[in-house]
Amino acid sequence: MECRLMRRFIVHALLALAAPCAAAITIDGRIEPGEWDGARHVTDFRQTQPLTGEPGSLPTQAWILAVPEGLAVAFRATQPAPVARTRQRVQRDFEAPVDRVNVMVDFNGDGRTGYDFTLSSTNGLFDAVITNESQFAKDWDGSVRHAVSEDADGWNAEILIPWHTAPMHRAEGGERTIGIYLDRVVGSTGERMGWPVASFMRPRFVSEFARIQVPAYSQSLLAITPYASALHDHVRGRGEFAAGADLFWKPNGQFQLTASVNPDFGQVESDDLVVNFSATETFFSDKRPFFTENQGLFNFGLLDDNSALIYTRRVGGPADDGSGAGDIDAAIKLNGSLGTTSYGVLAADERGDAGRLFAAARVAHEFERHSVGALLTHVERPWLERRANVLGIDHQWRPTAALTVRSNLVGSDIRAPGAATRGWGATSLLDYTMADDWRQQWAFMHFDDALEVNDFGYLGRNDFNYLHWELGKRVTDLADSSRYNSHDWQLKLDALDSDRARLPLRRRVQLSRFSGLRSGGNEGISLQVSSAGWDDRLTRGHGALRLPPSFELRVDGSSPRHGNWAHEWEIELASGGLAGNHKLGYEIELSPRYFLSDALSVIVSPQYAVTPDWLVWREDNLIGSYRRRSLELGVGVDWNISARQELRFKLQAIGLDARLRAAWRVAADGRAVPSDDPLTDFSLRNLGLQVRYRYEFAPLSHLYLVYGRGGFALDEFAREPPRLLDDALRLRDDEQLLLKVNYRFEI
Repeated sequence: MECRLMRRFIVHALLALAAPCAAAITIDGRIEPGEWDGARHVTDFRQTQPLTGEPGSLPTQAWILAVPEGLAVAFRATQPAPVARTRQRVQRDFEAPVDRVNVMVDFNGDGRTGYDFTLSSTNGLFDAVITNESQFAKDWDGSVRHAVSEDADGWNAEILIPWHTAPMHRAEGGERTIGIYLDRVVGSTGERMGWPVASFMRPRFVSEFARIQVPAYSQSLLAITPYASALHDHVRGRGEFAAGADLFWKPNGQFQLTASVNPDFGQVESDDLVVNFSATETFFSDKRPFFTENQGLFNFGLLDDNSALIYTRRVGGPADDGSGAGDIDAAIKLNGSLGTTSYGVLAADERGDAGRLFAAARVAHEFERHSVGALLTHVERPWLERRANVLGIDHQWRPTAALTVRSNLVGSDIRAPGAATRGWGATSLLDYTMADDWRQQWAFMHFDDALEVNDFGYLGRNDFNYLHWELGKRVTDLADSSRYNSHDWQLKLDALDSDRARLPLRRRVQLSRFSGLRSGGNEGISLQVSSAGWDDRLTRGHGALRLPPSFELRVDGSSPRHGNWAHEWEIELASGGLAGNHKLGYEIELSPRYFLSDALSVIVSPQYAVTPDWLVWREDNLIGSYRRRSLELGVGVDWNISARQELRFKLQAIGLDARLRAAWRVAADGRAVPSDDPLTDFSLRNLGLQVRYRYEFAPLSHLYLVYGRGGFALDEFAREPPRLLDDALRLRDDEQLLLKVNYRFEI
């Protein structure tokens, strides 16, 4: 007992001594003498890109200090004159190859969730949530203080991350163990120097953060963000006004609540245009603040592409009565922890007779080498008289430093008029890191044909069994004369079968190489060869189609800014359809960017594609084979007027021409039988245009002025793609002007 009392006395004394240091920390980008006394000083930055573990080529220092206001980190990045500097201004959540530093924090030190904060040398901010060890979601925006400064020998960066940023487990003994990773990237060369030696290219990333002890500060926050928006529809000649508020309350580190009344779930960001004639739904990310705030706990993926038990775009999505987007009355979310057990509850209610109720409950517990969790979702859809319940259980096992096993089990229970179905699925992913930069991965997935998670979640398809084996090798010991600094090789074998009919849908081998260039750019090449197989989704349940062997060869590359230019490119050569390897298609995309100044750049992205045997479902078991040609044009203008103002112009236009080659019926044995059904050529035009001005009053407080225009047209005749693209620019199905103001009040 005496030892425990003495320990508590020492800890509280240290906290008291730390308080004066907190007052001395000023986030102004200048590292003053004595300002970071008592901080942990990090100088051993080593190459993590390319991943050699060798000392970094440029001296880099960092200081880490926990203060009552948050976790403070400072960098000194030495960069002498011979090393080119990138001084371009960047927008929030930039992905440009510029000089930058990263602070990544796992506040619980358990490897489950990390938070990434990136500062460019021009004080641009990128932030993201890291889940499943290395999956970055940049849609979340945090509130941090940051500043940078520059001199002849290099540049400095300082950042303060508040303790209310994330929910945290209760600390014992007045101290908290957190995970932290720091790195610095040289924009002109692409070299990344990190501490400790960890990489998001490895199966484990967040788990490899350095563990450090900091005083267990507690910070409360009450933030209210009211908003008001006015929209005028120029096509329909009407206007709309909306107002509401978001609330964020965190009384302590173990509990936080987010609520929204009459939430503004309208987008000030525009989705990319996608032409999708397949049976698989297009996946879009979600940038709405309510759903990005501390959403990491609810991320429950099925290890299959974008699959998830909670796909927040369902909420406020197309209403069940076909009247448009659903209107949301209110939404609430709470996160908390009891010991090393985290929990969360999420609910959203849409108004009207077709309004849906979405609810979810999540729990997760951390053991020394295991983590186990469960997620239960419930959706009520009164217009369809449908109720959907889904339960998922996930498990991660880390038996050794080299082996990680991730698994989950999911089941669904759907009740609708005249039908009640139950389905299940399971996945398992095993990553094994070997000596000399070799690695292996095994994956298994099973989803039966009755599993349904898409009332609240996203799963591209069910009714399949999948298996793959992957072998990888990283090469970094390249000659100094090589234009490459690293290669990452990957060989992958996979098999996909339908579960109910036991059809071999695909057997595929893929060989790829991703390479880093000494100039700071990247190159990639990938070849995948598929055996003959079946397509059981094309006819939407009216028969499976047998397909011949096919292949796809893709080459791409990117270059950071050199002088006034930067660029990306991609070339693809592929076969497919009923013609198999007898007919080849191709796709070419170029994306040059020109910098008129460090604040203003223009990007033009033309893309041209030819698919000689494109299969399109028309009705029942009737499909058409078309020669498809498409021409797409993307234009973007990014003007970072000042640290608080930006102007964006974004244009996407698509012209697609499809000329009929033949009509087919899918026979019972999977053969394509010629048909005399009167199918015709068709063409498609699509337009999306947005001009957006943003002014930042204060962190997470903005004024938006957005002009948007768009349109879509599908015609039963063919035209040349350049003519279609020109016609697409004249589309005007929608034309709107939006003014939105939101301001965050912190108490």
